[in-house]
Parts: sequence; C-alpha cells; structure tokens
Amino acid sequence: MSAPTGSSPASPRGLPASRAIAAALAGRAIDAVVIGASAGGVGALLKLLPGLPAGYARAVVALLHLPENRQSQLAEVFRQRMALPVREAADKEPLSSGTLYFAGSGYHLSVESDRSFSLSCEAPLHFARPAIDFLMESAADAYGPALLGILLTGANQDGAAGLAAIGRAGGLTVVQDPDEAEVATMPREAIRLRAPDLILSLDDIHTLLLMLENN
Repeated sequence: MSAPTGSSPASPRGLPASRAIAAALAGRAIDAVVIGASAGGVGALLKLLPGLPAGYARAVVALLHLPENRQSQLAEVFRQRMALPVREAADKEPLSSGTLYFAGSGYHLSVESDRSFSLSCEAPLHFARPAIDFLMESAADAYGPALLGILLTGANQDGAAGLAAIGRAGGLTVVQDPDEAEVATMPREAIRLRAPDLILSLDDIHTLLLMLENN
C-alpha cells in the first residue's frame, strides 16, 4: 500500500522511513534484487549501489534501457566503484549471491525457473530491448516472495507491469519517490498500476538494501 506521491516512504500509517522499511522487511527472506531504470538511471544507480558490502548475501540485477547498436559499458563503470563483483549477465549463467549483474544491450534478459539467466531476441517491449518488464516478470516467477523489485527514474511505462507481477507473487515492491526522480513518468506509472509496498528516496532505498543484511 502506498502513501500519496511525494511522501517517503509509502505507508498507510505514515511511518518514518526507517520504521516503514523495517516493517516491510519483517519476516521476509530476500534472495535477489531486480532494479529497473531508464532516463536518469545511471546517476540514480551511482547513488544507490556503491557501498554495498563484499559478500552481499543476494544477487542484484540492474537493467537500464540501452541503445541496441552500442555495447554497454555499465559493468565496467560500476566495477570500479563496487566492493562486490560486477559483470554483464550471460545466457544460462546461474545467479550468484554477492554479485551485481547488468543487462547487456540488444537482448531481453530473463530469469529462468532454475534461477539462471536467459537472453532472447524477442521484439522490443515499450520500444526497449532489454525491457524491464521481461526481467521483472520472469524473476517474479522464479523467486516469488523472495524477490525485491525496485523501479527508478524513467520516461515511459516499462517496469510498471513487471513490478506489479512481483507484488502479485508476494515479493517486495519499491518505487523511487517521483518527486525526487529525474524523470517521474516511470515511477508514477508503476504507482498508478499497482500500489507498491514502499515509495522511497534513493537514500532510503540504499538504507533498505543495507538493512537486508541484518534482516
């Protein structure tokens, strides 16, 4: 359930961020985190992900919309800033805890039921390949309640349906506060489609990721 857009975090009780995060995490075991973003996403992730400790106890998968005709440099950019291993997701590679994966360009990235990656050349979705919905909907099927989905800044509706699928599967859903987002369209569409568990600032989402280690 969410509070009105602009409050942080989302909570029908209007709890302070730290208390709302603790309440949302209570009784949960999260095995994987999937993060989607588009316009403004690189800057958002640079605020969100550095600081995660080596040995982080879950896999983290990030997908940003990328031009299909250009090789992604995201793994290299973040590898220099992260304590945990960073690499581009490869077809049939099992997801490993304590690793940050980025979706490459030109292929949709999905998670199979055995919790390995799959790359495909299906048609673009929301004019994007890779598309956030592909990743989130497949990860929801693979992880169910053990999945955390996070949707950040972006200029279209990609990720809204995927985050809703995570919520229906029992996973934890988080949307960046649209008032903070560089481009608010994506978080607002996700909130409109299905109320997320939490609406948070980037600082508070970072706190949430760190709190998972003590949950």
